[in-house]
Amino acid sequence: MNVTLSIRGNKLIIQGENEGDIERAEKIIDDIRAVNREGYIIKPEDIMHSLQGLKEGKPVSIVSLFKGGIPVPSKKRVIIPKTPTQKEYMEAMLKYDIVFGIGPAGTGKTYLAMAMAIHFLLTRQVSRIVLVRPAVEAGEKLGFLPGAIEEKVSPYLRPLYDALYDMLDLDRASKLIEKGAIEIAPLAFMRGRTLNDSFIILDEAQNTTTEQMKMYLTRLGFGSKTVITGDITQIDLPPQKVSGLVEALKILKDIEGIKIIYFTEKDVVRHKLVQEIIKAYEKHERHSSA
Repeated sequence: MNVTLSIRGNKLIIQGENEGDIERAEKIIDDIRAVNREGYIIKPEDIMHSLQGLKEGKPVSIVSLFKGGIPVPSKKRVIIPKTPTQKEYMEAMLKYDIVFGIGPAGTGKTYLAMAMAIHFLLTRQVSRIVLVRPAVEAGEKLGFLPGAIEEKVSPYLRPLYDALYDMLDLDRASKLIEKGAIEIAPLAFMRGRTLNDSFIILDEAQNTTTEQMKMYLTRLGFGSKTVITGDITQIDLPPQKVSGLVEALKILKDIEGIKIIYFTEKDVVRHKLVQEIIKAYEKHERHSSA
């Protein structure tokens, strides 16, 4: 922003050659303080992403970004949208009962859905969260793995646990799981159930069959929402099997009350070092092929 910050005692000094730059920096710092006064913690990456608008000449308001985010009271955090598609996705989850989030890994499809589900649970808009994944990679191998069925499918559900523990303290999450307020289960466990007053997330939906997808969608009960996420370029089903997600997108696209959000590579939000690593590999590959 072409300014220098320094601290003297309890004063923050902003110095710069352009008065406009100084005023914008002061506005952003005031915004950060206002959000902090509400008791929420701002992460450095939240500030970096909110400042992206400055490069594009857009006005920046961290306060408005946080007001449009998903509050996670248990960790004094607000999950803010980092791209326009993420913002559209978050708004869709509030408005629609069935939302599809389609796109590559790293776009926040599952993470934002998890944040919204926890927000709905903690604000008592639903009575439970159900997190579902197809254990497609296991197939018949499940029978040969040691342990009970929960231990056998645990590796396939681990990403959902990781997202959950990032937003809830371990003790609180464990208690909610023990009480049944949060349930994490393989897709096969959904057959024969009707889920009322629930926020249900189906992750890795590209690995469902047609029958599984129809079964899952018809589990939705009164007062419930579901978010279905998947990457249709990463299907692990056998070649002869059609992806239930791909088929559902064609069949359901014209139904009012169902929203489909498509993410692209532009929506991938990665650690700064990961971005640098990707650039380095791309540069190496260009030199190698030259």
